Amino acid sequence: MNPSKVAAIIPAAGSGSRMGLAVPKQFFELEGIPILIHTLRVFQQAESVGLIVVVVPPECCAWAEDLLQQYRLAKLYKVIPGGRLRQDSVLAGLEVLPAEVEIVVVHDGVRPFVPVSLIESCLEEAEKSGAAMAALPAKDTLKSVSAEKVIKHTINRTGIWQAQTPQVFKKSLLIKAYSLAAEKKDFKATDEAGLLELVGHPVKVVEGSETNIKITRQEDLILAKAILMENEVGRKTLEEGSQYCSGYGYDAHRLVEGRPLVLGGEKIPHDKGLQGHSDADVLTHAFCDALLGAAGAGDIGTHFPDTDKKFKDMSSLKILADVVALVAKKGFVLQNADITVVAQKPRLLSYIAAMKENLAAACKVEPARINLKATTTENMGFEGREEGMSAHAVVMLQKK
Repeated sequence: MNPSKVAAIIPAAGSGSRMGLAVPKQFFELEGIPILIHTLRVFQQAESVGLIVVVVPPECCAWAEDLLQQYRLAKLYKVIPGGRLRQDSVLAGLEVLPAEVEIVVVHDGVRPFVPVSLIESCLEEAEKSGAAMAALPAKDTLKSVSAEKVIKHTINRTGIWQAQTPQVFKKSLLIKAYSLAAEKKDFKATDEAGLLELVGHPVKVVEGSETNIKITRQEDLILAKAILMENEVGRKTLEEGSQYCSGYGYDAHRLVEGRPLVLGGEKIPHDKGLQGHSDADVLTHAFCDALLGAAGAGDIGTHFPDTDKKFKDMSSLKILADVVALVAKKGFVLQNADITVVAQKPRLLSYIAAMKENLAAACKVEPARINLKATTTENMGFEGREEGMSAHAVVMLQKK
């Protein structure tokens, strides 16, 4: 759908006097931002909508235009004064649309939680059928009540839907409906779909959203704040989730005589040790590679080459601390690590707790963030033949 052919009219010309607020309800602030701005920000995200016309009370027009400009709404086309009725306000918006607009979206300025997906679904349906609107099937039992507030009878709610916005129409249809309404003079419609009934054109229904509430009463503000809070928590979760990075590390070293066996910074009694330029701590090396991988910072060989004499016999815990500092410069902190050592001998269970303490201290995190495991290969492979040891590490980093 070409956005240049799609315009949104946002009627926000009501006084909201029933709510007893100091300002019209569309300008009342939720979490420091006017309700109307919350609504317009949703339409900013709707890719199919090219421009927006906002209709406000005549006495608020200049002030509202300044307010909306502060929020830098790129799609804002015009801010115009509305009429006495909603019907008048939408017509005013319709009259200022550019000629190239073919489809019009009408949405209440005080429905700030409309999902972008609902806007797009209504647009898709209107493009095919000419007219579509959001609505929800009635859930509660409906009663017909007399002027004296006495129940007359129960209404069958089958096929009864509660209208919402957006309501979307081909512009030519909406103009035709307004022309027929003008001919009838006294015809008043509470929404645009009501006007389309004059034309006799069917309006397709798209199932709406329970959170797409219209703020009309004081108690609606309580629900609005709850929805806003839930949306904010969800947004933060997504943002934080997108800032998590995982990394995998693997290392292997040969077992030789005459070398101490160092794993996780612990010297472990054994008849052989691991061969390498540093202390050859295979567990810590795999951990370092996982950290560097998650941060997109290369590998341990790049930063600590075995051709550099200054790293000769260096403690791998010192290397780990340097890696953690490097990762921190990139804005990451360790969330957790899961490391497995593969060795036929010796048994490592009694050293796990001390190794966790060493690694956690080098990473400046609590030991609970690091999980260590040791396994054998049942005498298979180079580890099983006691020719060497290997280690696998998986880490999760979080962007600060």
